[in-house]
Amino acid sequence: MSEFTLNAQARNDLGKGASRRLRREAGLIPAVIYGGKEEPQSITLEHKAIIKAAESESFFSSLLTLSVDGAEQKVILKDLQRHPAKQLVLHADFQRAVNGETFTITVPLHFINEDKCSAIKLGGKASHIVNQVEIACTPETLPEFLSVDMQNVEVGQIVHLSDVQLPEGVEIPSLKLGADHNQPVATIARKRGS
Repeated sequence: MSEFTLNAQARNDLGKGASRRLRREAGLIPAVIYGGKEEPQSITLEHKAIIKAAESESFFSSLLTLSVDGAEQKVILKDLQRHPAKQLVLHADFQRAVNGETFTITVPLHFINEDKCSAIKLGGKASHIVNQVEIACTPETLPEFLSVDMQNVEVGQIVHLSDVQLPEGVEIPSLKLGADHNQPVATIARKRGS
């Protein structure tokens, strides 16, 4: 699992104007930490540090360490608001990750063994319908990603959410809602003209 540590400072100056000043003058972004038994906490983070961390796919699905004025807390990233046209982060929301407590998070899907799939070797084309999925887990069982094994998939076969192998302690909440929510994840299409 990747390790990300971000330094932050508590902030008391709240509101739109204060947030704009932070972003414009100090190169900082406003953020909030919530969850657990503690009250929500308003903080500021360095914009450069968030941009650098966000370059890694695993930043969005890892347990993060936030050092707020020297006190460390384990969190997950719940939301990252970006500017619609510029490469700017406007705000971040973090949820405290309390050992033993279940939370939901979106993790990426990694499609493995496509190079060993006989249907692809014969000219079939893999199509990835979904690239990420929401899971429920505890901080101790949080996977960085889920693997979808494509080795034995045949032409025309559809891989569904229920076919994804889950680590122990990890669930896909949408599957509990019934068969209608067992959405397709990937398929292998027949070679054109055959």
